[in-house]
Amino acid sequence: MCVEAYARLHFGVLDLRGSGGRWFGGIGASASAPSLLLSVSPADTLTVEGDDTDRATAFARRFLEHHRLERGARIHVHRALPSHAGLGSGTQLALSIARALAELHSVDVDSRALARAMGRAQRSAIGTWTFAGGGLVVEGGRRAKSDECGPLIARLPFPPSWRCVVVVPDGPPGISGADEAEAFARLAKPSEYDVEHVSHLVLMALLPALADGDLAAFGRALTEIQEVTGRWFAPAQGGTFASGPSRAFVRQLAEWGAVGVGQSSWGPTVYGIVDGADHATRLVERVTGALGSSGRVFEGPFRSEGARVWKT
Repeated sequence: MCVEAYARLHFGVLDLRGSGGRWFGGIGASASAPSLLLSVSPADTLTVEGDDTDRATAFARRFLEHHRLERGARIHVHRALPSHAGLGSGTQLALSIARALAELHSVDVDSRALARAMGRAQRSAIGTWTFAGGGLVVEGGRRAKSDECGPLIARLPFPPSWRCVVVVPDGPPGISGADEAEAFARLAKPSEYDVEHVSHLVLMALLPALADGDLAAFGRALTEIQEVTGRWFAPAQGGTFASGPSRAFVRQLAEWGAVGVGQSSWGPTVYGIVDGADHATRLVERVTGALGSSGRVFEGPFRSEGARVWKT
């Protein structure tokens, strides 16, 4: 059994106030690269090898214990996503292992149940819903005093000609784990106007532009959402975007013609959207020249489907 899951791009949080009864929520999508790849085969005991083995082992044990499965498995992580880079590596690895083990042991569960079993989606559910399917996803946040995965409230496909350039510069890792929880606890609540403005941009600008295939309008809405929500996180990351190469590349991507630019989650990953493979190739060349050996750049269409699962 093999599973391939793709980098999750987080485009923004909807609500850090929670005054309406729900917290967080957000918008995001899957890029076509980078991706992780793992395989699972039957075994009496649990063995894990390859990339990111410590996290993979912990996730596998958690799933087997959650479902009280006495049989083991042999797991090989052939390729892992860059960790703590704003690409949802932990969630994608957790869900990939859970899905592979569920298939191997005939456990009938959906992606939301996988997330619950693996302790994911306690703040953002974007990675859960991009694992389940493609397109732009909007999730409705979790209820106060609940760790349930936020519900999927919209999923729209991207035009196939739209290309996403993903830049992963070398630099300080994004905030995660206990540090992330502490950072959220320290953040001031945004104004009610800001929260309403972001929701209005999503409902009346971002989603209609995507439905119409209007990249210019989509890019304007996405960039504004990133600017507004980035200010919410500025005290924790040093500005609207993370300091250093992330902030510089957001500005450069826009100068080089990307329409819709921003930072994924806490970074350091940033992205820019263009129309057409030729335009994307030229943008990648400029980014690669500026990046040198200090990071990686990926390019391709947005995913139209979720994670791939197949039997070897």
